[in-house]
Amino acid sequence: MTIKLGIVMDPMASINPKKDSSLAMLLEAQQRDWQIVYMEQQDLFLRDGAAYARWQTIQVQDSLQNWFKLGPEDTQPLAELDVILMRKDPPFDIDYIYTTYLLELAERSGTLIINRPQSLRDANEKLATAWFPHCTAPSLVTSNADRIREFLNEFGDIIVKPLSAMGGASVFRIRRQDPNINVILEIMTEHGRQLIMAQRYLEEIRDGDKRILLIDGEPIPYSLARLAAPGETRANLAAGGRAEGRPLSERERWICAEVGPTLREKGLLFVGLDVIGDYLTEINVTSPTCIRELDAQFDINISARLFDCIEARLQ
Repeated sequence: MTIKLGIVMDPMASINPKKDSSLAMLLEAQQRDWQIVYMEQQDLFLRDGAAYARWQTIQVQDSLQNWFKLGPEDTQPLAELDVILMRKDPPFDIDYIYTTYLLELAERSGTLIINRPQSLRDANEKLATAWFPHCTAPSLVTSNADRIREFLNEFGDIIVKPLSAMGGASVFRIRRQDPNINVILEIMTEHGRQLIMAQRYLEEIRDGDKRILLIDGEPIPYSLARLAAPGETRANLAAGGRAEGRPLSERERWICAEVGPTLREKGLLFVGLDVIGDYLTEINVTSPTCIRELDAQFDINISARLFDCIEARLQ
């Protein structure tokens, strides 16, 4: 059986082919002779209760130049596809939510969606850590600046961040005597109208913000520790951090064992956990990255493991 795969992602021309995990997945699908079609979020639409998309066939190659070639356009029901990879990057905004409703219609018609649309809505990448409070550092989610100041006074050094962004965008470190506390909280909470997350600052960030990839609840046995650039609080690669692969520690394996069964139950087949020191800080479900870095450092093929799992689901 030839498997028909669709991918919903940001513009292919805008990716960094050296690091892009979606490209790694497409290379593996092509190696398996799957039929592949490419879509962007705005290509999906609804007509008379059925979800459709305008898509293009795509060919890919492992190259820093000319890494893709698009074929002719076609418009078909999403239900014509066996699998759809939802790989659109945050921000997780209202258009993203609307897209999950369209993908859910395709799922009801028998298409396997990675990750499950309802769980993409349910598992906010910051808030989902609340399902596992025994794995997390002290944290607070609120739009109330006074409550955040109380949290700051309690711990003396905190991180505040939005609930819908990625790549370290709008992440601030605040200490008790910071003269910019008021303006930071005004901007972040939109003067008390928007929920944000505060977490106790973890000194262990000096040893890296570690990304652990899970496939159907089971971890890849290595993490990618992202180390902050000099003078930078954020360790995200998008913020200039550098990457260093490491075997999972006993504590990290324990966190995965605590989290994995819930992710599997919710149909979150491919997930990236962020761990600082002994603590789970985020659960990335929209478009987890770091496949290519881990593959290169440890001579593995994470996409192959994911696609083996997908094939097993389709049988």
